[in-house]
Amino acid sequence: MQKKFYNIVIFPESLGNPKKFKISKFRLRLFVALASLCCLLVFGSTAFFAHRYFAISKGALGIDKWRAETKTRKLHIQKFEKQVKGFEKQLARLEKFDKKLRIITAIEQAEVATPKKWGIGGPPKKNLSDTKLLSNSSAIERLSFDLEQLKAQADLQEISFFQLDQFFKDRKSLLSSTPSIWPTKGWVTSGFGYRKSPYTGAREMHEGIDIASRMNSGVAAPADGIVVRSGRDYGLGVMVEIDHGYGVLTRYGHNSKNIIKVGDHVKRGQIVAYVGNTGRSTGPHLHYEVLLNGIPVNPMRYIIE
Repeated sequence: MQKKFYNIVIFPESLGNPKKFKISKFRLRLFVALASLCCLLVFGSTAFFAHRYFAISKGALGIDKWRAETKTRKLHIQKFEKQVKGFEKQLARLEKFDKKLRIITAIEQAEVATPKKWGIGGPPKKNLSDTKLLSNSSAIERLSFDLEQLKAQADLQEISFFQLDQFFKDRKSLLSSTPSIWPTKGWVTSGFGYRKSPYTGAREMHEGIDIASRMNSGVAAPADGIVVRSGRDYGLGVMVEIDHGYGVLTRYGHNSKNIIKVGDHVKRGQIVAYVGNTGRSTGPHLHYEVLLNGIPVNPMRYIIE
């Protein structure tokens, strides 16, 4: 059988000699088929990689969005954790205030708010010291745990304050006679208890607290009472004593001037003298004492900060 051929003529230039090629019909078809197949492969690969590119780009956008949302959630959690810590500090201050009130009102220890005394049910609470639990928990779980603890603590504090409120209503007279405020503004330079004497260097008992303040600053009565002494003392200089009843007496020394006299009734916050430097004193300050049934006690136990 005679093969069919195609003649292909190529003119390289306008004046150049043409070149002639001879190719069989079979080979031409084979070449066209292979070229078509290559084109299909190229277009298919291009379409596939384009599809993959857009899919990956879309996935990257989704990851970026997820990262942004995660970062936002993290910031919210950190803010929430900060608020929870603020609540914990606030509850700690309230507990300290609660303890101070119970001390100055002499509520018996048996009446102190404890979870054992109330009808509280449910599963046992987790221990705050359980570091393994906290380390293995997520931030959300830790926050949920902290909130449960705060709620339980707040519930106990609410009951405790309810007890105190009832006590205050029943003993209004006692509270008004309890020395619970600072007698003057300043800073404590010497506390209650044993100290080294500023004069002899020997160890001595300091039966009050020294509050350094500006000369002639006001000295206020920390509670209602009656002035039982107003005059001079060798060690305390110009001094005042106030009887608040219930066995409580307060004493103020080193004053520059007293503005009340024996027998005067004074109210909490009323100015009774001015800070001075009289008696055995190394500088302007107030020596403040609280005596319970004649025995000196630490005034800081009574002051509500």
